[in-house]
Amino acid sequence: MTARLRLQPEALGMGMTSQRVRDRLIERLRDGAHPGGGIGDERVLNAIRTVPRHLFVDEALATRAYEDTALPIGHGQTISQPWVVARMTEALLANGMPRKVLEVGTGSGYQATILAALGIEVHTVERIGELLRVARKRFRSLGLNVRSKHDDGRIGWPENGPFDGIVVTAAGPALVDALTAQLADSGTLVAPVGAPGAQRLLVLHKQADGRVVQQDLAAVAFVPLLSGYVD
Repeated sequence: MTARLRLQPEALGMGMTSQRVRDRLIERLRDGAHPGGGIGDERVLNAIRTVPRHLFVDEALATRAYEDTALPIGHGQTISQPWVVARMTEALLANGMPRKVLEVGTGSGYQATILAALGIEVHTVERIGELLRVARKRFRSLGLNVRSKHDDGRIGWPENGPFDGIVVTAAGPALVDALTAQLADSGTLVAPVGAPGAQRLLVLHKQADGRVVQQDLAAVAFVPLLSGYVD
């Protein structure tokens, strides 16, 4: 089931935020020019095409919203590069469509919206209160019922777990045990791991027999995964 986004006509954009510009981004994601390879899951590409990324950045940056690049969103944070969002989402779906996903690091709300547009029940945690308040307004304006929490993302959301998928949008030196513990059997976790300049995008799949299979997808650059929370 795909979530229905309540887009107003202005959300479709004009000029540098038009559907034609979005379609060009989709072709770049599909064609495999990125060192990490092309995006082949059409469900993911359709979600990227449908969700208006320019609504998740400052108005001054709207003309750059459909470039395949990360952009600043304030508080030292960024909205991830579309290829990274697409690749992480594709990895989550590789072993079947998850019903319930935990996102650690709401940020602008863009990754959570992509997941919700795929019909996934999204639970997202953000440590910076102002970012979460803005993201919640975006969720409401798009008609999405995304569950969100202002807290330390390294703790996860254990009372709402276990989760079929977990996506971490900030990088730590290693995977966080508290998060992997909230992954359901047959679930998939996607997270950047490593020091700045040496981060890798890792995928962990917990098999039904309890074994964990790890895959290294690509080199990435994420903001650090910090503990605690601020208003």
